[in-house]
Amino acid sequence: MTTPVVSIAYHSGYGHTAVIAEAVREGAAAAGATVHLIKVDEIDEAQWELLDGSDAIVFGSPTYMGTASGAFHQFAQDTSKRWFTDAWKDKLAAGFSNSGSKSGDKLHTLQFFATLAAQHGMHWVNLGLKPGWNSTEGSEHDLNRLGFFSGAAAQTNSDEGPEGVHKADIATAEHLGRRVAETARTFIAGRAAVAA
Repeated sequence: MTTPVVSIAYHSGYGHTAVIAEAVREGAAAAGATVHLIKVDEIDEAQWELLDGSDAIVFGSPTYMGTASGAFHQFAQDTSKRWFTDAWKDKLAAGFSNSGSKSGDKLHTLQFFATLAAQHGMHWVNLGLKPGWNSTEGSEHDLNRLGFFSGAAAQTNSDEGPEGVHKADIATAEHLGRRVAETARTFIAGRAAVAA
């Protein structure tokens, strides 16, 4: 059985989003994937090649002023070289974001990631979880406590460091990593079956 390769292309301004990226990595690795963490503001040619060789790319960024960070936007523009050659066509894609507010317009960031993926001809993997913490029996410790569907969303108080990232958001990100790895494994097997 082929091991899926998952790369996590992310930016973290103050360390909170890096915690979420690591959780996605742990989830994907636990599901049997080979995983690469790539900081988009430090990316080099070897890391671009890792992205090109991946079965799935998970995009991550804090949400600043209603969208992904400037560093992530620069990375997105730089992917145009891959767009011209269809280098990422038919790969899987997913995304995650963190902000200081419960909503914080993270949906817009996730939609930006999904649009970027669509421009590359990639297939979007959603979170695949029902919303948590939306009834009297729910709690802030539920998976998907913020109720996002497009990807993993996290909220960290603006006066706390990376140690303040909520454990439920970390667990939700781990779930996303597992889901991406498992979906990639299914895609690889399906392509092999079609080729045979």
